[in-house]
Parts: sequence; C-alpha cells; structure tokens
Amino acid sequence: MNQNKNGKITSVFTNSATDGIVNQREYFDKDIANKKSLNNYYLVEDGDYVYNPRISVHAPVGPLSKNRLGITGAMSPLYTVFRFNDKQNSFYEYYFQTSHWYKSIKAASNTGARFDRMSITASAFMEIPVLYISLPEQQKIASCLSSLDELIATHNEKLEALKNHKKGLMQNLFPQEGQKVPNYRFPEFKNDGEWVEKKLGDAADFINGRAYKKEELLTSGKYRVLRVGNFFTNNEWYYSDLKLGEDKYCDNGDLLYAWSASFGPRIWKEEKVIYHYHIWKVVERSDIDKQFLFVLLDFETENIKTAQARGLGMQHLTKSGIESWESRIPPTKEEQQKISSSFSAIDELITAQSEKIEQLQQHKKGLMQGLFPKIDS
Repeated sequence: MNQNKNGKITSVFTNSATDGIVNQREYFDKDIANKKSLNNYYLVEDGDYVYNPRISVHAPVGPLSKNRLGITGAMSPLYTVFRFNDKQNSFYEYYFQTSHWYKSIKAASNTGARFDRMSITASAFMEIPVLYISLPEQQKIASCLSSLDELIATHNEKLEALKNHKKGLMQNLFPQEGQKVPNYRFPEFKNDGEWVEKKLGDAADFINGRAYKKEELLTSGKYRVLRVGNFFTNNEWYYSDLKLGEDKYCDNGDLLYAWSASFGPRIWKEEKVIYHYHIWKVVERSDIDKQFLFVLLDFETENIKTAQARGLGMQHLTKSGIESWESRIPPTKEEQQKISSSFSAIDELITAQSEKIEQLQQHKKGLMQGLFPKIDS
C-alpha cells in the first residue's frame, strides 16, 4: 500500500472495534496523531480494508473493517491495510466476523502474542488463506446480511431518537445551571416555591460494594456477583458463598449506581445478588422518592460527564465526589413522583427498543453461523 508522502492527506483514520473505520478527529473530538509523522502513515482509499491487531471483547482477534467513509485517509503503520482485486467484496466484511476467520488468524499469529493484541506481521497476515466461494453466492450472502444490517440501523436510529427525546424532556423538567426552577413545571406545583438545593449525599446514602480476591470468585455458588459488565450481558457470571452484611446484597427493585466504566444509575430487576466494588447501592432518604432519585441521578450523570469533558468536574467518579455534587430537588414528594412518572413511559420505550435491537443482533449472529462454515477443532 502507498504511504502518505509529504503528509498530503491530513484526515487520520482509526479502526474502532465497535464502529469500524472512523475519522479520528471527529471520533475523539481531538487530534491524536502527531502531524509530523503523517508521511509515514498508509493511505486508505474508499473500499480498502484495515486490520487492527488490538483485541477486545467486541473484536476477539482485532477488528478488520472496510473503509466506507467515501474519502481517502491516513492510517497508522501499526495497522495492516489491504484491498481486494475485485471491488465486489462485501461478502468478506461479514466473513471477517466469523469463527472461521478467527481460527485462521489465530493459527497464523505468533504464540507469544501480548494479552491485548495479536502478534502477526503484515506479510504473515497476507498469507492467511480465506474462504472462497463463487461470486453469485458471495453476493447472495452479503445481500441477505446487509438487508438485516439496514433493519438494525433503522432501529438504532429510532433508539437514538427516543434517547434524544428523553434528553430534551430532562432539560425542560429539571432546572438548568443557574436556575432555581425548571423551564416547565406542572401547573399544580407552580406555587410550591423554589426547588431545594441539596448535595446528592444529603438525598441518599451511597453504599460501597465489596472488593473480591480472585480466589473468592467462584464458577458456581449461592449468590451471583453483580459486576458492571453484567448490566450489559448475562452470559458471564461469578458466584460467591460468602456470608456478608445485608447491605452488601441488592434485591429486586434496589437502586444501584455503576461508578466505573459506563457509569450511571440502574434499577436492579432480578433476584438477590451480591454487588461488586465498582457499584454503589443507593438508598434514598425519607423525603426522596426512589424513582425520582433514579431520574435525578440519570440527569446529574450527564451533567457530570459534561463537566468532565470541559475539564471542570471529577476526572474519576468517586464516592465523595458524587456525595458532594450539588443538585436541586422538588420540595414535595408529590412533585417528585409526577416528574418520575413522566419518564417511566419513555424509559419503557427505550428498554423495549434496546431489546428489539438485541434480538435482531442475535438473529444475525445465528444467521451467520448457518451461512458460514466452521473449522473443526
């Protein structure tokens, strides 16, 4: 592949495990690459493929993506860039997501690979044999899967629209910075006075989860151990037989707050579990409605993230940090409950839409397993 001689191309790409090839500046909202080194970068034309050897949960052998941005960009020499002789190659976009490809690249990689990336040279990569079938069959498979992708994309757009609607609702039903009442207040509460300024730590108790030693996490046991990742998947659980204080368990209906990775509030809706150190159990004070507190924490989490992005807030979410975060709360439980009920319907729609997308993605996964062969172990 050609290098970016004289640094003529200034649009730098990156290959994300979840979003494919993206413009680095737009994706990270800043330039990551050193402009002085761009002449050593590879040119990535529209339709070229890029392999990123960094492995993750979403890309177990590293993401391999096609440039669909419609422009030429520059890509770090740490990536492998290649193109097919035949431009009708959409079939391989899907093939590179299959277990057949995963096993092929693992067989070609250096057994001394680092834990976070595949160890394989560009020349060894290009020697990996790929599945080849007739062009008409390739096109049939690609057409089938791309139609499903379009359906998933449509549902994702609907999900984003629902989330944006909720965000707009929050901006109207909660006081903005410098305000003492919201832009819109339900008529029956307009004479109830200003919202009360209160630290979140005065509205609720944030209870630490328990940190575990590796040997304490079991493959089976009396209680599941809820970790942050389990909010997004139910597939991988640890268990514990330890007898703990009652405040280290959470039950159906409890309010939790994940403070690591994708932080924010959650209502637990399953059986009794032990919650991990990276989660707080949140217990409301007597003058606070639990459902309203969930919505309030959701609202303030976005404010915290905005402050972090501007370099003004907590760079890492800490217990003392969230407890000292200033907020405003309606003076009566009745108003709190009215506001929380306004969000319950939109939250149900968001949950239903997310579940529909997950079902479609599972359907796609099953379809790909049926359309592509497996390599016998």
